[in-house]
Amino acid sequence: MDADTDLDIVIVGGGHNALVAAGYLARAGRRVRVLERLDHVGGAAVSAHAFEGVDARLSRYSYLVSLLPRRIIDDLGARLRLARRRQSSYTPDPATGGATGLLIGRDSTFGAIGADADAERFADFYRRVRLVTTALWPTLLSPLTTRSAARDRVLSGGDPAAAAAWQALIEEPIGHAITKAVDSDLVRGVLATDALIGTFAATDDPSLIQNICFLYHLLGGGTGDWEVPVGGMGAVSGALTAAACGFGAEIVTGADVYAIDPDGEVRYRRGDVDHVVRGRHVLAGVTPATLARLLGEPEPTVTPGAQIKVNLMLTRLPRLRDPAVTPEQAFGGTFHINETLHQLDSAYAAAAAGALPEPLPCEIYCHSLTDPSILSDSLRRSGAHTLTVFGLHTPHGLLDGLDPDTARLQLTAAALHSLNTVLAEPIQDVVMMDRHGRPCVEAKTTSDLEHALGMTAGNIFHGALSWPFAEDTEELDTPAKRWGVSTAHEAIMLCGSGTRRGGAVSGIGGHNAAMAVLES
Repeated sequence: MDADTDLDIVIVGGGHNALVAAGYLARAGRRVRVLERLDHVGGAAVSAHAFEGVDARLSRYSYLVSLLPRRIIDDLGARLRLARRRQSSYTPDPATGGATGLLIGRDSTFGAIGADADAERFADFYRRVRLVTTALWPTLLSPLTTRSAARDRVLSGGDPAAAAAWQALIEEPIGHAITKAVDSDLVRGVLATDALIGTFAATDDPSLIQNICFLYHLLGGGTGDWEVPVGGMGAVSGALTAAACGFGAEIVTGADVYAIDPDGEVRYRRGDVDHVVRGRHVLAGVTPATLARLLGEPEPTVTPGAQIKVNLMLTRLPRLRDPAVTPEQAFGGTFHINETLHQLDSAYAAAAAGALPEPLPCEIYCHSLTDPSILSDSLRRSGAHTLTVFGLHTPHGLLDGLDPDTARLQLTAAALHSLNTVLAEPIQDVVMMDRHGRPCVEAKTTSDLEHALGMTAGNIFHGALSWPFAEDTEELDTPAKRWGVSTAHEAIMLCGSGTRRGGAVSGIGGHNAAMAVLES
């Protein structure tokens, strides 16, 4: 066994949050080593040539950015560019088989689905949401505020609607506010989806886990705008890696950590050689359950993931049944499929009872319409596009009786079938073939995330999300607790999506762990 010299910081896991932490700490003069099990860093924020012979770099897991603060990018000097999508969303109306639909963007079409009266109500709903999000967004890169202080901050703006907005978003099931806000079941569904991405719940769940998910999806920048990373998600990790290394952080890939001691000793295997290294602090970018296993402690119960992601390469965008909207408009934002409020809640009920929802609620993102740089010149000229289909309410273990490959095929079929219910032609007709004549379709289930990325139970947030503030009764008597990164051990802190205020591609967990270390 090789014994390495002591370091200031050892970071276990090389996801984007770990890279952010490494950058800040190395910039502050700390000796930092990042240990990544895979042969590359980035975690879920990576790009890949997913299909043989097809020169396109797909964002394999994560795909959009909203919660990454500009301050982190500027602090680290990360060379990263984000692009605004052309539209907000398009939702074909399942009641007409997709012959009509709601486009939301520069020229919204509420009238096309008979929901003219909801147009102003829709805008007013988000205006009230922003009373909360614009007040809370600046707190995410500061020590945790308390619930009471967070509420006071929201109300301090003086808007008479602020108290009701706080109540609707933080104290009551978000489904109540949505049903009060608009009348159309389809418009209600558009509002509700942000509460359910990666979260298995009904919109009226009394636990309010859907409210927390909703808040984070609308919190970014205070506006909730979701943008496309130019060059793909790999460009995010690439920029953060370059920044961390530029400040002097050491990144070691192929380093399989197998044990952590509470005093800061980390053991890992690289190739056939075992290594031991000691850090004054150990930051864990892995899930809390994985950290517990490395410490030899009982693993906490983890809220499972509940999504299926399907990546496709298309020869062209598919034709729609709605003659009033072009494919470029429809796929220029988030394309909602079978996501009326009734369909969302019915799908949850079916999955909770152990059945695969029919139809499966899905959302689609077309990266290449906003950022064609991920395609080769020849693919761009041919009219080819990437497509990501994200299916909801498919909880980890839903198809436990099947082997992983069969379960993946069933979930993929359900997602593509749902899409086909609103298209004028089967999506399969425009799927590109790879070098070997195989369809360019790649699916990632919760089991795949657990196996490939170590995301316990396939939860993309590393576990249940938490409010971006502390409860009034919580003790915040250490730097790690104040920054929301504490564990039971003083020398060990979380720095990934499992931190308080973690989740999504934000870098906030990494930033806050670094601040806790520097304050210690």
